Amino acid sequence: MKIYDWIVVGGGITGAAVSYELTKKGFAVLLLERDTAMQNATRFSYGGLAYWSGTTDLTRQLCTEGIDRHRNLSAELDADTEFRELDLLLTIDRGVDVEQVAANYAHFAIPPQLLSVAEAGELEPLLNKSAIAGALTVRHGHISPTATNQAYCQAFVRLGGTIEFAEVTGLISEGNRISGVKTVGENYACENAVICAGGWSRSLLKAAGISAGVYFTRAEILETPPVDLQLRTFVMPALLKRFELEAESSKIEVDFLWDEPGKELHPPILDAGAIRFNDGSLRIGQLSRTLSDLNAKVDRQTSEKAIRAGIGKVLPDVANLPATWHDCIVAFSADNLPVVGPIGDRPGLQVFSGLSNPLAIVPALAERFANRAAGEKDWAMAYAPLRYELLSPDRFAKK
Repeated sequence: MKIYDWIVVGGGITGAAVSYELTKKGFAVLLLERDTAMQNATRFSYGGLAYWSGTTDLTRQLCTEGIDRHRNLSAELDADTEFRELDLLLTIDRGVDVEQVAANYAHFAIPPQLLSVAEAGELEPLLNKSAIAGALTVRHGHISPTATNQAYCQAFVRLGGTIEFAEVTGLISEGNRISGVKTVGENYACENAVICAGGWSRSLLKAAGISAGVYFTRAEILETPPVDLQLRTFVMPALLKRFELEAESSKIEVDFLWDEPGKELHPPILDAGAIRFNDGSLRIGQLSRTLSDLNAKVDRQTSEKAIRAGIGKVLPDVANLPATWHDCIVAFSADNLPVVGPIGDRPGLQVFSGLSNPLAIVPALAERFANRAAGEKDWAMAYAPLRYELLSPDRFAKK
């Protein structure tokens, strides 16, 4: 049996980037992905790169490194990631204190500019100006997540990496050490395994008796075919409810509910937003739920109606476009930071998951992950050393 240096579990944007970066370092890498046709959070992402949104030294550093990588990634991977920069429009509902909302963003690396209703309407002509009290705007990165994921995978294979489509069912142990990965049809041996399975990471780790502070929401969106409607900006609400949902659902006092079947930790929330991709299609959303079951069923018709009603308030012309409902599992962590690094008491096992702002920082963080795997010091990077202890899965270890 071939023994791989690394097995990467999960072929979304995180797993593809980590696989590519590890292979660049000369490691023999196997990437395991369940679905031949992507149905994950990468596939249904808005594709936004919030490189302006760092609020700490760590997150500002990762965002700066990340956008630098994105600006050159198409050339590096020899494939078009569809990278661009556009105006993000953060709408503020009528009746809300616009100055207070703007103050909430003052500590961001690049604070958004406050716009009047008229100025917001000039920036986005499709906007329903009667529904807002104002808006914030900032330049924002954007990619096609699918194209970027494919570009990483193709570059990975060109470097000698291997991709297998198989459902991972567990980890193989020799004592405490992880020595391989089990799938439905075959077992694979490795020196190291890294879990990059997004929201599915929690169940894989739990099956191995590991708690790493990774949770998940079920996100629901609508996707249109290419349309003639010209949405100029990326529209999102300035007061995002998703982060509050994540914070409330990962509090220690409700943590036990995640391990009980059929639980909904908090009522669903809707952050009404829309983005037009280069091919003319739109993604509209986002309704988020914290359900303890990965395979929980939801009423898609009710969800679609809620999403259309929400976006109809700010972008009436978008609300009735033909669209298909989709859902996916989105990972997040208990402290809003990535969960990246080794599991202290399980040699051979690492995690790369729980990223709330994944697309902006994945390229830089995956590069740093591979550098550390190769034993390289952070001073070899163009940027300052990273405080890896802030990202370690062990920060969530139960005392």
